[in-house]
Amino acid sequence: MTNLIIKLLIKNKDDISNPAVRERYGIVAGGVGILSNFLLFLIKFSSGLLFNSVSIIADAVNNLSDAGSSAITIIGFKLSGKPADEEHPYGHARIEYIAGLLVSFVIIFLGLQLLSSSFSKVVNPEITEYTWLTFSMLIVSILIKIWQSSFNKKIGKKINSATLEATAADSRNDVITTTTVLISAVISQLTNLSLDGWMGIGVSVFIIISGVKLVMETSDPLLGMAPSEELVKSIQDKIMSYDGIIGMHDLMVHNYGAERCFASVHAEVPASQDIMVSHDIIDNIERDFLEHMNIHMVIHLDPVVDNDENVIKTKNKVADIIKNIDENLSMHDFRMVYGNTHTNLIFDILVPVKYKLTDKQICGIVSKEVKNIDKNFYTVITIDRSYVYTTNKE
Repeated sequence: MTNLIIKLLIKNKDDISNPAVRERYGIVAGGVGILSNFLLFLIKFSSGLLFNSVSIIADAVNNLSDAGSSAITIIGFKLSGKPADEEHPYGHARIEYIAGLLVSFVIIFLGLQLLSSSFSKVVNPEITEYTWLTFSMLIVSILIKIWQSSFNKKIGKKINSATLEATAADSRNDVITTTTVLISAVISQLTNLSLDGWMGIGVSVFIIISGVKLVMETSDPLLGMAPSEELVKSIQDKIMSYDGIIGMHDLMVHNYGAERCFASVHAEVPASQDIMVSHDIIDNIERDFLEHMNIHMVIHLDPVVDNDENVIKTKNKVADIIKNIDENLSMHDFRMVYGNTHTNLIFDILVPVKYKLTDKQICGIVSKEVKNIDKNFYTVITIDRSYVYTTNKE
């Protein structure tokens, strides 16, 4: 069913790097969500009124909120597809994350409203009658929600959409809540226990918790979350695969929406290599990243001395000192500046974001150990933090 909808409604369905195709996916997913959720709302709301069930009405209103969320999804995809302008030079793709955040707030609000109604039903219980028609409606809605979750998850993964994946998670939660309502209806019918209000409270709390989780998930890209380990490794491996690149550090990746990735990195090249050759290599890497990985890469060129035996020997000794402190520490941008009475060793130490030692403590330990190499060595250390450790070709 999902593949048929995609085939019929989305032209060039495999060209997901095309913003227009991606936008079409979002609109189709939103349209399907509006129609199916509004249908579920009508079925459940009429059933809830007919049989005086607050839990079924709560579940119906939840479906109505899902229809509204789908409308927000469509608006989000339309706005995120707008091209860059003077005020937003990186485009408008992050609007999709804002749309997902709005969906989350709607879910929380409706959950609180339903919690209030359900509590009233517990305080003032009323007899609820169920029939096979009620059970049939609930079973049909469960099956529709299972399909909805699969539909949104498949499209969300295909176009890398946090909003649609959040919608898929919400549909999966709806399967659980509707199943809970169905079980309570069966128990009430068999035992004459009044569980309707309590089940309404359970559904409401579940909706609120789901909304809070979705707020956290959709907020991460807006706050600037770290890139995935897979993306970092793929960038690292690609850069180090070029002849003439002997190391890299200070990788930073910024996401301005799906398919809008910007990155910067320092690439180390031999100082003995012709500057025009090194510059040409850097140009080729930046061009290849944009063409093959759709990443706007900016590379800073760092020349590294590779033909001075004393510099190389001292650099290796300092690198060993740092590694002996902790395997997670590394060094880059090593230079030696000779003077009449002493020699300055200038370098950066890359430290994980959360580390047990302070910057001052690290510098103190390293400086003390460097003095054991040569008492005339003075260290000028910069503590650096980044996404990945220094990488060098052996």
